[in-house]
Amino acid sequence: MSRKQQTITLSIGETDKAKLEQLALELGALWGERANITQLMKDIARRRLRVAHNANWSEERIRALVQAANLLLDLDQVDTAAILADLILERGELSVPLRAELETRYRGEPASWRSVIDSYIRRQQPFRLLYQDAAEHNWYFTVRHACIRFREKRLYLEIWTEESNGNSDTSALVHNWTLRLDRLQGVEVMPAQGEWRPALDYLDVELSLFGGLAYAYQPRPEDISCEWLADQPVRRVVRRITSTFWFLREIYAYGPDCLIVSPPDVRERAQLHLQQANQRYTSS
Repeated sequence: MSRKQQTITLSIGETDKAKLEQLALELGALWGERANITQLMKDIARRRLRVAHNANWSEERIRALVQAANLLLDLDQVDTAAILADLILERGELSVPLRAELETRYRGEPASWRSVIDSYIRRQQPFRLLYQDAAEHNWYFTVRHACIRFREKRLYLEIWTEESNGNSDTSALVHNWTLRLDRLQGVEVMPAQGEWRPALDYLDVELSLFGGLAYAYQPRPEDISCEWLADQPVRRVVRRITSTFWFLREIYAYGPDCLIVSPPDVRERAQLHLQQANQRYTSS
């Protein structure tokens, strides 16, 4: 004689019922080919499925995983980046804006141009580029030099292009642009008559370092010289730069212990930025 099973009743609405059925389907808790909530409950009770909090990951962990996914995407590891993004999207800690950004970036069908660009760089072949900036404005570039470079938290495409309109950098660097790889919209090879340039344009910038920074400073690969001034506790550094934007972002962190000596236009840019920051603080 079969043993009579006890039954329980779940007091849930139609929305929660549908979600449980979807969960049962995803986890293989089925009756035949249909999702079965009863089987789902049995699998949980028998510990074939594990129930855990879905909102206990720290902000630092989420940020590190998002950064890793973005870097994998920049390296053209699209499938691996998508797998990691799916893992992040399963979590309940994500803010609404971050979730929307990840779903747009990884669950859409963005084109990956990294392998195409790498091929052109190896062959030193000029190419045309369509790029969309953060304001969704499209830019068309004729690229005659390009390289991939890591800056701060991700990889960027740095190019020398014939087009300079819209570039707010100093006149010596106005043909250099820094582009996010995930915003590239299209790439095509140029006619054969195009010539490849040997490098980006550059400027040599002289800095004076004071106080503890002068003693703690470690020379960077871009530094042409790094020496102590005679009879002064000041270190003189000459650095070759290709973008004032990235250069100023770095040295602002040094605070008053770093002074730009030359060239004048880069020095004036730094002064203007500091004046604008001061005005914003004093007027608010």
